Amino acid sequence: MKIQLPSSVLLVIDIQSRLMPAIANEKEVVGNATKLLMASRLLDVPTLVTEQNPNGLGSTVPELATGHARTVFKDTFDACEEPGFMELLPDAAKVIVVGCEAHVCVMQTVLGLLAQGRDVAVTSDAIGSRTSGNRDAALNRMARHGADLVTTEMVLFEWLQSSRHEHFKPVLDLVR
Repeated sequence: MKIQLPSSVLLVIDIQSRLMPAIANEKEVVGNATKLLMASRLLDVPTLVTEQNPNGLGSTVPELATGHARTVFKDTFDACEEPGFMELLPDAAKVIVVGCEAHVCVMQTVLGLLAQGRDVAVTSDAIGSRTSGNRDAALNRMARHGADLVTTEMVLFEWLQSSRHEHFKPVLDLVR
């Protein structure tokens, strides 16, 4: 099933300043998450950002700190277990997930969302871990449990649906 713009929500998990230098392919993860965040702002996609223990891991990286998204501070690895988090997600939304670390907070949150009957798409080129082995194992596990694995460009062009979309050119510029 295609990702529909009106029923999407973008969830950015723990892309934080002190964590990112340790993440394999950090630039690709941050770059793709930034593209999705910029497009979400342009296309009015609701966006949530989580920060895991910001005193220890720092705040969200500057590229993603746009003020467009609502930030949820958490101590739990699974954001779904953070009080009030689930109430921030629209009921019928397809949750588009980006973030770190793939095998910890991303995976536990995705599994939590799936357990609650949510429709989840994990943007595989916008999630990271310190090692590619942990990232790959997390992607495999999330897919086995029912998450769709997608890429940044899949999400962007499914949101647009057509080159006639009024925001086609600015979104296209994000991927060039």
